[in-house]
Amino acid sequence: MEGGKIEMGWLRDTFPDPDEDSTEIERIRYARAYILQLIGGYLMLDTSRSRVHLRWLLKLVEFRAVGELNWGSAVLATLYREMCGATRPRRAKIRGCLSLLQSWARFRFPFLRPRVDHLYTFPLITRWNHPASHARLPSSLEDIQLLLDQRSEAQFQ
Repeated sequence: MEGGKIEMGWLRDTFPDPDEDSTEIERIRYARAYILQLIGGYLMLDTSRSRVHLRWLLKLVEFRAVGELNWGSAVLATLYREMCGATRPRRAKIRGCLSLLQSWARFRFPFLRPRVDHLYTFPLITRWNHPASHARLPSSLEDIQLLLDQRSEAQFQ
């Protein structure tokens, strides 16, 4: 543990996949550990990308009520708060569900979409192919800022 966070590797090692002989308690513990890994590894990432805060474990105590919680709002609130914090000049990392942010950006800014030409691509992704799509997107922040600065307001959806 470090600052109220635990390593996700520890969760994987301590709570292995249940087998046919597992008790219901073991399956519930595995499910809680698995959900914590989803929260820490995808929904509410911290800047280390390898730890999850234990505050989320408190939400899993009443296991049957987990599905009643508004996880989408929590994910969005975390991402919005982090995006506001990312505007600080010395801030180098951001937490939160970055794949959600990336999906939004690719939906709204066609010129940030990668060109998809692989035969076995999921069909919905190919709808993103756009004349302005790039075969290779820039990866540095400066290159992306330059790409955004070169666009007119009409090129944003």
